[in-house]
Amino acid sequence: MKKNALLLLAVLFSLSIAAQDKWDLRRCVAYALQNNISIKQADVQARLAALQTRLNKGLAYPTLGFNTSGGVQFGRNIDPTTNQYTTNEVWFQSLNVQSGVTLFNFFSIKNNIASARFDEEASRTNVDRAKNDVSLNVAAAYLQYLLSIEQANIAAVQIQQTQSQLDNTRKLVDAGSMPELNAAQLEAQLATDSSTYITAKATEDQNKLQLFALLNFDAAQPFEVSLPDVNKIPLEPISELQPAYVYQLALGNQPLQKVDSLRIKAAEYAVKSARGAMYPTLSAFVQLGSNYASTFREFSGVTPTGKFDTVAAVIPVNSNTVTHYAVTPGYNQIFTKPSYFRQVSDINFSQAVGVQLSIPIANNGRLKNTYQRAKVTVENLKLQLQQDNLTLQQNVYQSYNNALAASQKLSATTKAAQTQEYAFELSKKRYDIGMLSTIDYITTQNTLFRARIDRAAAHYDYVFKMKVLEFYKGQGVKLD
Repeated sequence: MKKNALLLLAVLFSLSIAAQDKWDLRRCVAYALQNNISIKQADVQARLAALQTRLNKGLAYPTLGFNTSGGVQFGRNIDPTTNQYTTNEVWFQSLNVQSGVTLFNFFSIKNNIASARFDEEASRTNVDRAKNDVSLNVAAAYLQYLLSIEQANIAAVQIQQTQSQLDNTRKLVDAGSMPELNAAQLEAQLATDSSTYITAKATEDQNKLQLFALLNFDAAQPFEVSLPDVNKIPLEPISELQPAYVYQLALGNQPLQKVDSLRIKAAEYAVKSARGAMYPTLSAFVQLGSNYASTFREFSGVTPTGKFDTVAAVIPVNSNTVTHYAVTPGYNQIFTKPSYFRQVSDINFSQAVGVQLSIPIANNGRLKNTYQRAKVTVENLKLQLQQDNLTLQQNVYQSYNNALAASQKLSATTKAAQTQEYAFELSKKRYDIGMLSTIDYITTQNTLFRARIDRAAAHYDYVFKMKVLEFYKGQGVKLD
């Protein structure tokens, strides 16, 4: 008894795990939003736009740079510390630190930053647009896959019905109540039904692969779809999805319209930035520099030589003979080589600070052309918004008409299927008592099969068309 209880618990647990592992539409959409390549590409573009915003913001901050160069000079060169020609070998190094900041440039940088921010926001919104598109495409592929499963199941039921009828007919043929022709005709129909089932399974596999492509899902991994009851999928009344009302809602919730509006704002600030670049720019700068040379010597004092140096000769007037000499005590000048750090930090250290005014006068029309192109870009983006709004309106009205037509088609195919079910039951009874030929029976059965397929297709098509309208209304895509 205990073993049976444990076995029952194990079976229930495995069934629970299997049920949890099935893929419903919500799970498929969530997986696609994490793995779809189009969404990943849109996210990369959004990150690039964020980096561009950071780059534009950086233009308003001060710059700071350091550079140094060093080497050895041969032959006749200029000493970098004395600026005199020398033929000595000189080991040298120069060091420079520069800093600058733009004080004013008629708001070009400010507007450029604002343009980048709106462009970044547009790129982030475009990610939502990509997610919406993928969600809708996944829903379409998911429902198409469910339809193909339903069609394969209907084909399997058709085979079972034909096989069951063949078994009964074979018994009657063996008993001599029916001719062999009846059984042969049913066997031919069974072969046709089997071919139809194989085709339906191939379509099912193809639709499954199309769903995998949208999910970026590995086809080698196990995948089992959840099969919801299509009759229980909640749908809004079509009276609450009037196209004019849905269109007004869609204008406010569809990401594409938001992207277009943000692109226009970014372009308008780009126009202001381009216009500001045509005016003068005032900047401030600070510069620190220093040099080192191996030949540099510093005067450090004198020492007496103990001798006298002649500095002048005295020649009397009207005489050509030197009679006296002017002398001075002799001294030797002492030069020492200062250390590297003393040269760099003290002796050769220089500083500079100032402002710079840059006035664009003639630059081959580049700035003016950039300004004109920016204005044309704004016009083009506004036209794009108008075009996208018109396309959205057409899509909403077309979706409403499609949903209305799908509803009417579903009603017609449902009635046809119900009528054909009744006709088939009557035909089966007549066939069983020998009042209907096999060909007529098979014809009625095939008509029923086609009616079931048509109704299933119409039902799934109606659900999808209604979900598209709900999507434009801003309710997303869901089947529960």
